[in-house]
Amino acid sequence: MAFPTRLLVDDEELILDLRPHPIALAMPALVTVVTLGAAIWISAAFDWKWWIPWGGLALVLIVYVLPKFLNWWTSIFAVTSDRIIHRMGWISKYSMEIPLEAINDVRFEQGILDRMVGAGTLVIQSASEQGRQVFEDIRHPEDVQKTIYHQGELNKKRMYQGGGGTSSPAAPTATSELERLAKLHADGVLTDEEFAAQKAKILGQG
Repeated sequence: MAFPTRLLVDDEELILDLRPHPIALAMPALVTVVTLGAAIWISAAFDWKWWIPWGGLALVLIVYVLPKFLNWWTSIFAVTSDRIIHRMGWISKYSMEIPLEAINDVRFEQGILDRMVGAGTLVIQSASEQGRQVFEDIRHPEDVQKTIYHQGELNKKRMYQGGGGTSSPAAPTATSELERLAKLHADGVLTDEEFAAQKAKILGQG
């Protein structure tokens, strides 16, 4: 699932669009194999009704494996020229974002297996409401860390270059952006919480 570029604001560029590394599915896959093997063994070794072990397998798949797979499938970690965005969920959606100018520190952690497969954990400390955020199973976390720092520096330069202007020229841009967000909200693309957060960000920048 790709990041919906219609959520980008004017002059915002999508830099990275990442799905979690497949290593995130290792434990659900292991649980599936073990549970399947147990169901086959129990069916062959004991004179039980066939639906008991297979019903247990179905329960494990529905309660544990399927939610893990859907979280992996719908999870998006995006880096833009202005912010970091994390979206997840199919029926019940979760979305958060961190402005690049609010980021204080970016670190990554990798174990031996993570280094072998090219995955790791990204830890972002920011001055925003989110504070410290941990993102697991990030592909090539060291490269992502460098990209975030680089985009942060570019974002600072743009802010400094635009700092001497007046606020009046930005008003039409803010107005058009609010209209775009209102349409996305009316079409059901943005939830009430996402719409309120985006609206507050735009008004705060005005």
